[in-house]
Order: sequence, then C-alpha cells, then structure tokens
Amino acid sequence: MERRLRRLVVPTAVGPVVAHAGRRSTGAVATVLLHGAAGSWRTWMPLLTAADRLGIPLDDVIAVDLPGWGESPGPVPTPADAAEAVVAVARALGYPRWRVVGHSLGAVIALDIAARFPAQTVAVGLVSPTGAAARAILDRPLSGSVRLPAFAGMVAAMAVLRGLGPVARPLLRGLRLIGALHLLARPLFRHPDRVGRGVSDALAEEIRPAAFLAAVRAARTHDDAAWRRITAPVRAVRGRHDVFAGRQDPRDARRRIPGYRETVLEDSGHFAHVEQAYETLRALREVWTAEPDRRSSPRHGLQPT
Repeated sequence: MERRLRRLVVPTAVGPVVAHAGRRSTGAVATVLLHGAAGSWRTWMPLLTAADRLGIPLDDVIAVDLPGWGESPGPVPTPADAAEAVVAVARALGYPRWRVVGHSLGAVIALDIAARFPAQTVAVGLVSPTGAAARAILDRPLSGSVRLPAFAGMVAAMAVLRGLGPVARPLLRGLRLIGALHLLARPLFRHPDRVGRGVSDALAEEIRPAAFLAAVRAARTHDDAAWRRITAPVRAVRGRHDVFAGRQDPRDARRRIPGYRETVLEDSGHFAHVEQAYETLRALREVWTAEPDRRSSPRHGLQPT
C-alpha cells in the first residue's frame, strides 16, 4: 500500500507540507486524510489496507502530514491556517474538489476546510473528533480534569515534557529502548494489546510536547460558529470508549454543524480507524461515495476569509 503513494512536498503559506498521494483515478475529487495530534499520515494505513480488502475504492488519496507533525516542519498553525495549507496541497495536485476526512484535531481542520470552501467540499468525515470538552481543558483545568481525566493528564504530561527542554527527547528515546514508550499510547485504545506494537510505537514516537500544547491552545479559541456555513454532508464515527470525548460533545456538534450524523462503535477508543477499520469504513460510506453537485462550480463558492 505504502508503495502506491508517492511522497511530495508542497510549498504553502505556513511552510512546506509533506504529503503522500496516489491511487489516481479519472475523477476530479481528492480524498484528503488528516491525522490528529501526536500522529502522521501513517495512522491512515490500517484504514487504507482495510479498504483494499473490502474492495472499497478509496482513490485519489492525499494523506497529509499537518504542519508541525510528521515530516512537515512547524510551527503549528491555527486550524484555519492549516485548512488553507491543506487546500493548497490539493490544488497543487490538480484537484478542484475534495472529500476530507479528519481524525481528532484533524477533524477540526476538516470542518474548517468545509466551512471556508463549501462549494469545493463534497463530503466531510470525522473520526473520533476533538470536541468542545477537550478543547476547553486549558480554560477550565479543574472541571476538565474531572470530565476528561485522560485528556487532562496528557496535557499535564506534555507540559512537564516541554518543561524538561532538551532533556525530554533523550528521555523519550530511553523509554523506547526499554520498551516502555508504547505504554503512553495505551489509554488511546479500547484494546491496546490487540494493536500492533509498530502502530503504538509509531504514535508514541510522534510525541512532540511543544507542538501538542500549541495545537491545544490554537483549538481552544477556535470559532466553531464558522461551521454553520458547511453545506456538505458531515458524517462522524467515534468509539464508545474514547477517553477524549465529552458527554455533551455529540449534542454540541449537532447544534453547530448542519446535517451532522454520528455512528458510535462499541469496541473502539480514540483511534476508531485503527481498532475497527472495517467498521469505520462502513460508517463513513456516504463520504467515500459522495459525488459533487454538478449544478455548482468550484469557482463560484464562498472564498476563503
């Protein structure tokens, strides 16, 4: 699968963005995949592999390393600026329209793309989206630690690692050498022992305290009201055991996002597309099969603000 995607670097307003693209068809609609914090484009590999086994044609793939993550240099921009950068990548590859699917923090960016470019966005898929409860942790740390203790604990751990400065990276390398680094990723999964060691280690190796905290700060002040401009269908899937999901997040999403519909997977945590890749594919089937409205032209949509 990985051999079918070619690595490319696209200059954008926030700096060069690395993406892996391929599986090109005759269509003009890209399938843009956006990872979450502490991740990279590789987190989508289980889902792409499952799509091939199920015979679901996930074509015209653009799997992005968001600015500040993977191979894309930082600093981490605001979700709105990251959205502009992702669109720049899709357009550089010749795509006038796109389906966009985001995981966790990537879901916020996916929604921003749909809001800023409604005529060009065919459909939106959200996997374990970061909701208002998680994004409010910095504003209300005490109540946040009660509602979402795992996420609050991760924010605190990142703050400690950032405070260690240059000592943090050797410490993380040491934890990896003794086989303990993957333990940091265990709360993200419903069944961590079923997740391949390579997957959990890859996630743990993407720990970037400064980037993580910058992303949390940027998302905290995000204007969710902009999402009311979304015209594309929005389909979400999350795990029942997602320790980063607040109880009111689904209701809040339905209130803010037109046409929002959510599927809950009973046996997943925060990485539904890794733990239950087949079920995630089926839950987002309307995203993969959505076609552009031929009555509208990408040139006539709401332009970025």
